[in-house]
Amino acid sequence: MIVFILTTGVIGYLLGALPFGYLVARAKGVNIFEVGSKSPGATNVRRVLGKGPGNLVFVLDTLKGAVASSWVLMMYFGVNINYEFGQWGLNMAGAIAGATWLQLGASGLIGAMFGHSFSCFTKFKGGKGVATGAGGLVVVMPMAALIGAVVWVLVFLISRYVSLASIIASLTLPISVWLMERSYFALAMAIFVAAFVVFRHRENCRRLLNGTENRFVKKKPDAPEA
Repeated sequence: MIVFILTTGVIGYLLGALPFGYLVARAKGVNIFEVGSKSPGATNVRRVLGKGPGNLVFVLDTLKGAVASSWVLMMYFGVNINYEFGQWGLNMAGAIAGATWLQLGASGLIGAMFGHSFSCFTKFKGGKGVATGAGGLVVVMPMAALIGAVVWVLVFLISRYVSLASIIASLTLPISVWLMERSYFALAMAIFVAAFVVFRHRENCRRLLNGTENRFVKKKPDAPEA
């Protein structure tokens, strides 16, 4: 069981490590690690290259987390199918049956967040892990993810700070899980995700306290010539 959970985490890491932000920017002739905040996350891609590339990276990064958390869950719920594949199927079925769906999904989610933030394909540089984590949370604990998304939108609309919205939304996860009386494992996972997001935003926290953090504002259209 433990070996299978660890394997799920490694696969999640490799999925999360796919550097979509870097690849999308590179296709436009830009090294995203050298411009803006030098992050391959969707926010920086959008600031540098515009709405289209930024939204594309957001969707792809979110899908990374969702796939990392869900592929093994589909095997978990369809475990009886594995018995058709002989001894290999029996061994895998036993390994999956020894773990809970939450443990398997959490392993993939945590692996994906580490992969996104410390990608082996980009010399262990990466983004903050918010979109990837959100994609995984939608699979593993959808209600807490929904509450976090609502909080994110509200904080962003009020403050126009992406970082502040991400930090506060992540901090709502343990509270939501605790109020919904989920298991201690679910609470521990929510605390880990929140702590990971806050840690990855530590420089943003300093800038927020210093009043130097950049707000995300719409660019005004150029004034028409007289």
